[in-house]
Amino acid sequence: MQPEIKLTWRDINTKEQQELITSSSVAIGRKLERLPTEYQGQSLEPVVLPSSKVSSFHASIVLSNQRWIIHDHSKNGILVNNKRVNSSLPLTQGDLIQIDAYQIIFSQVKTTDTEATQTSFLEDNDATTTINFDDSEVTERFVSEISTQNSFLQLFEQSEFISRSKIYTARMRVDETEYAALGGGMGSFAFVDTLRICGIDPEKIWVIGPAPKPYNRYQTLCLNSQIRPHNRLRSGSDSCPDNIWGWPGYALREAFKDFCKGKVNVAVEHLWKVFAEPILADTYTPKSQDVFNSIDREARRIGWSQMWRYGRIRCIRKTTDDRYAIVYSGTDREKQDHRLLIAKYVHLSTGYSAIRFLASLQAYREQTGDWQSVVNAYENHEYVYKHLEKHGATVMIRGSGIVASRVIQRLYELRQLNPQITIVHLLRTPKASGNKVGLAQRAVANYWEFQPYNWPKATWGGDMRERLEQASPLERSQLLSKDVWGGTTTASRQDWQKIIEQGNQGKWYVLRFGEVKEVTANPNSQGDRGKLMIQYIDKNTNDYQYQIADFIIDATGLEARPQFQPFLQDLIERYGLSANPLGRLDVTNEFRVKGMENGAGKMYGSGVITLGGPYAPVDTFLGLQYTARRAVDDLVKIKSGVCYLEGFDSFRQWCKWALNQAP
Repeated sequence: MQPEIKLTWRDINTKEQQELITSSSVAIGRKLERLPTEYQGQSLEPVVLPSSKVSSFHASIVLSNQRWIIHDHSKNGILVNNKRVNSSLPLTQGDLIQIDAYQIIFSQVKTTDTEATQTSFLEDNDATTTINFDDSEVTERFVSEISTQNSFLQLFEQSEFISRSKIYTARMRVDETEYAALGGGMGSFAFVDTLRICGIDPEKIWVIGPAPKPYNRYQTLCLNSQIRPHNRLRSGSDSCPDNIWGWPGYALREAFKDFCKGKVNVAVEHLWKVFAEPILADTYTPKSQDVFNSIDREARRIGWSQMWRYGRIRCIRKTTDDRYAIVYSGTDREKQDHRLLIAKYVHLSTGYSAIRFLASLQAYREQTGDWQSVVNAYENHEYVYKHLEKHGATVMIRGSGIVASRVIQRLYELRQLNPQITIVHLLRTPKASGNKVGLAQRAVANYWEFQPYNWPKATWGGDMRERLEQASPLERSQLLSKDVWGGTTTASRQDWQKIIEQGNQGKWYVLRFGEVKEVTANPNSQGDRGKLMIQYIDKNTNDYQYQIADFIIDATGLEARPQFQPFLQDLIERYGLSANPLGRLDVTNEFRVKGMENGAGKMYGSGVITLGGPYAPVDTFLGLQYTARRAVDDLVKIKSGVCYLEGFDSFRQWCKWALNQAP
């Protein structure tokens, strides 16, 4: 009898766990309708990955001389443990196979018992979602042939405290450091940048994350949501992730470049937007590529590549000597292994955990298997725009924030090439007037409520920030609600308003209000047109209405709850961590994670996993820098070796930044 293997992966669209246990050869592809001649007549277990970048027959896994071999039959290629497969490659226990955004774990099964319980684990950077693996697979992936390592990992997961002596019996690689930044994204970058400027050597800092550039995930989300390199982000001029001083801001830098090119009027326009927005001018926001280039410069200056290590966090435990032990997956040449890092000060900034998908749209995809017609704006759906450019179609947009506006702007640009594109925008309720706080009221046009950012600027550094710090957890949640301070980000740009006005006049932009009840395949569709039927209750008449469309683009947002990031869920359960009223990690005003203090050891959090805490715009560039500074200031107070940055020292470090010298 052939040995059994198990393939485990997460569906990137539905976020459902998928698993195949078989002793037969495996065929992986998008359709698997036709097999190459050499495979015809064979019994192949199918693994269908519905993505336009996956070939019809992408890969096969076959047993040869008692070894399982993966063969690449595609044009786009396969990665195994982040290395491209050249034609074929033998697979070993725990190998990570990547095909497009799908990540498949290969393991050899010793028994046929497939009972498992859900456990926590890895964060997937490229697929913008959280991957959850079951306990049996996790054990197989991380346990080597040495039984002592298996025993240690089980002990580690079951313990609240682990001793240093026990750690060194694990027979796995163990490293020790002072500061560990877990996540490796923009939040980690802001924290590490501040540490370096405040006098910490790179040898004392470890960054663990799945991508070498801190903006990898953010850039992917931007591209998918139609913010391309020449497009502008929603960040302000002074929210500079490469520059903790915020000066010169991006507007001044861009104005200087344009002035040197002889574009005086354009240079003045950038500065006018900064000084006159949002009353007399549109809000200034920087081009995305300019921001990424500036981050690359700062990353080189502070030695980011020296501090960064590839890894995905599995589990964190307190140690008996006032530190933290972190088990993570790493890579060592061709073989993926698992390692342990001990750190005294830990910073968590893991970002958004998953794509948030409207229930009716997810139900349609699951029931029909149609992954092409209903998409989320944060997943790669470029094929939709290519189809529209050639054939035209009707597109329904769900959502009313910055992403929805960017998608509509992209569709408007395509209409210049193919006017047979119609946009149906479905909102839950009409917005006749904007939210009002005191004497201030947000503007509304064409039922869109305009504001440059999710929160008023006074929450960034004014009286609202101080009020939020002093408020109780319940008061914070009330202040941050959409009925008070909060709201959806849609900048009041003149070019954007003109697009909507042109669409209304030309009747190619149609606004509907209602609650969707069901999305089904249209039984009367002709060819590729009108494939979707959307049933909704009209908000005005309270009657059932139907809308035919070719595509639905869901622009309702991302999932931010820590429970969707399995290793954070494990922390919450193991140490009984409290959540704030918004369901995020409960942190102090210094952004210490409550319940994770360990004597002299401290753990900090930042980013969206702390939303509802003492700072409102935690997922903005400025918010990440602010929370990093509060954490570093706290490290100064507890005499961790960090130097306080003020006065002449601050000016000296700014000069080093300006001259591009290491801190």
